[in-house]
Amino acid sequence: MFNEREVIPKVIKGDIKAFDQLVKQYERLVYYVIYKLVDNKEDAEDICQEVFIKVYKSLNQFAYQSKLSTWIAKIAYSITINHLRKSKQDWYTVYPENVDDYHFTEDSPETVMVKKDVTAYMNYLIGLMPYQYKTVITLYHLNEFSYQEIQEITDLPEGTIKSYLFRGRKLLKEKLEQYLKKENHEKAQ
Repeated sequence: MFNEREVIPKVIKGDIKAFDQLVKQYERLVYYVIYKLVDNKEDAEDICQEVFIKVYKSLNQFAYQSKLSTWIAKIAYSITINHLRKSKQDWYTVYPENVDDYHFTEDSPETVMVKKDVTAYMNYLIGLMPYQYKTVITLYHLNEFSYQEIQEITDLPEGTIKSYLFRGRKLLKEKLEQYLKKENHEKAQ
């Protein structure tokens, strides 16, 4: 079992095996946070390496004021945002003013194939969402961070986090309902 209070001092002293334990414990979390924002495997892997280098160099500054997973996720989030800004990708989708009328793109042959698996379809839909919703939904539902932890990671106020979760869930629910209606209609025929 991973015990951060035992592992951290060892890593700070230069114990490579302890650092390897830390990486193995959190590599899935880091990759998942990054990949949901970057959506490019090679870039995500490069950023993962950068995150763990930063964790290694900064671990002596960890003050146990939050969980280690939250602290590492914050580093992953910050480095990813900086990467997206530097690469000038469309990392920040503008919040739609008319959220009630906001719809995803129409189905194409590719999306029809993805819809065959509801989980893959849900991940696909999350990937299409505006950046703010995608981030908060990923951290809350898929990584199971609390509102307070998400606030620490993203520096967003708790009310904003709740608002993004509500709106993001609403968008997902509407699109999933459309999908299920089509599925039921197709089965009935």
